[in-house]
Amino acid sequence: MIRNLSLITLALASHLSHANVEYTLSITEPEHHLGQVEVSFPKTAQSYIDVQLPDWRTGRYEILNMANGIRFFSASSLTGQALNWHKIDKNTWRIHLNKPTEVVVSYQVYANELGLRSRHIDDTHAFIDASGFFMFSDSFRQEPVKVNLEVPSEWRSVSGMDFADSKHSFKANNYDVLLDSPIETGINQLYKYSVDGRDYELVIWGEGNYDVELMIRDLKKLVKTGSSIWHDYPYERYVFMVHATSGARGATEHLNSTIIQRHRDKFASRDDYIGFISTAAHEFIHIWNVKNYRPDGLVPYDYVDINYSDLLWLVEGSTSYLENYLLLSAGITTNQEFYKSLTNTLNRHLKTPGREVQSVAHTSYDKWINQAGDHGKNFSTNIYLEGALVSMALDIDLIDKTDGKMSYRDVHSELYKQHKLPHSYNSGDVKRILKEISGHDYSQWWSVHIDSPALIDFDALFLKVGLEHVYPADTVIVASFDGTAKNTGQLLELTHVARGGSAWQAGLTSGDKIVAVNKHHVRKDLPHTLALFEPKQTVEVDFIRRDKLMTTKLKLGGQGSRSKVVRPVYSPTPRQAKLYKAWLGVTHPNAR
Repeated sequence: MIRNLSLITLALASHLSHANVEYTLSITEPEHHLGQVEVSFPKTAQSYIDVQLPDWRTGRYEILNMANGIRFFSASSLTGQALNWHKIDKNTWRIHLNKPTEVVVSYQVYANELGLRSRHIDDTHAFIDASGFFMFSDSFRQEPVKVNLEVPSEWRSVSGMDFADSKHSFKANNYDVLLDSPIETGINQLYKYSVDGRDYELVIWGEGNYDVELMIRDLKKLVKTGSSIWHDYPYERYVFMVHATSGARGATEHLNSTIIQRHRDKFASRDDYIGFISTAAHEFIHIWNVKNYRPDGLVPYDYVDINYSDLLWLVEGSTSYLENYLLLSAGITTNQEFYKSLTNTLNRHLKTPGREVQSVAHTSYDKWINQAGDHGKNFSTNIYLEGALVSMALDIDLIDKTDGKMSYRDVHSELYKQHKLPHSYNSGDVKRILKEISGHDYSQWWSVHIDSPALIDFDALFLKVGLEHVYPADTVIVASFDGTAKNTGQLLELTHVARGGSAWQAGLTSGDKIVAVNKHHVRKDLPHTLALFEPKQTVEVDFIRRDKLMTTKLKLGGQGSRSKVVRPVYSPTPRQAKLYKAWLGVTHPNAR
């Protein structure tokens, strides 16, 4: 009997050892951005299995069509016998089986999409997001996975995943973890440090004008701030990946790491450095917000279809809002730098006519199809900008209603406590939490600010916490087209015409090339051209459309020669000073 139990145990162990899905990526022709992938799936008795490459990647709510880089697909048994297959759609390969079989698929991948942060191979590195490289089968999505890399000997491989058998192999509990754990392999710099018993790594690919000592110093400050919102840290090790590049820019959050891309010369100045550390703060917040609690529609992820949610503003916009709080409370940025960031966000919002058309709930749901450009600016908004401002409005309202005892940070803390994955939350859950922590029903507030275009009274809002949004003292009113233009040499091409503004009413549109205003040839930019005229003056505009010279009459608008700025009131009341401290965690600069 003991012998039989031993045999059963051995058989079970053998079955489990063969249950892994194993990936091998060989860097074959890096100068041509090519690699070869082999995937082995466990034995299955199904009549067929479908293997798929994701149609999008987490953190970017957009269909990316990543299967377009796949060539030379083949399927075989473990013994090398060819298996019949055919494609059933653009990113699904169906493999037919006549008997229980372990399936091995092989294909070439073209990896030259650095800016999408999905896949990139060159002669110095490979950035590997599984969504761009590694096919999966729903039949084995929850099985353990292993990744083997065949790369040049001088390369170093780094990931938030644990190492497996070598310095170029990694393991994960399942495909979902693999998909959210990118790998940076290549010629890079690696720095390791610990904060409060947790391990961190900073890996940098590419040369640039960055200051590693400063980056690590501030990252150490940043990661200590998580406890100011959430009750625990959902990781023991975290990796900051940085690409110092020539063109790609942006960042993506992941389960145990982030990838940040910046131009190699955009680290040294204070403004550029704040851009970097703000991005790091944004992605750090995502460790909780979306990676450990996320709304209905995103749980579980469907990698081959659109994942709809009317709460993407809370996922991204709230994160954009809270990043500045973390930086200020950590002492990484100053009050003045906080005001400058808030000023930029608010002024962009006020110059986006789409804010009067589309609610944050609507833009969240339509994130997958919303377009940028002139029409997008006039008729849409975005989850980052609008989401950050409604988050701020909700935060200040909460602080005001509870006399500084509760804030928006408490909402996120409760979402993490009550709706941690694999659970999800919806708008009703958020409103319930708001009522629980404040004692107030936020249904009407939600209807006005979330489900409708948020027409926020920022003057009244800021006064509650001792701020104001005003023009600098030396501002004058100057003539305006109510639009923007770029210099194309001898002409100014309109890039945006604000809906309802002076250029819009005159029938001008983006793409029109301005030749002259009142027979004065255009100057180097629109403000210099319009400096010759007065606000409200009616002028004649010569422009080119469809290669034809045309003329229209236009009544000029007026705008401030300088933009409004957010700044602290000179003499805050005791209540304003109190709520400011409750809001930002620091003392009002003019408090007495």
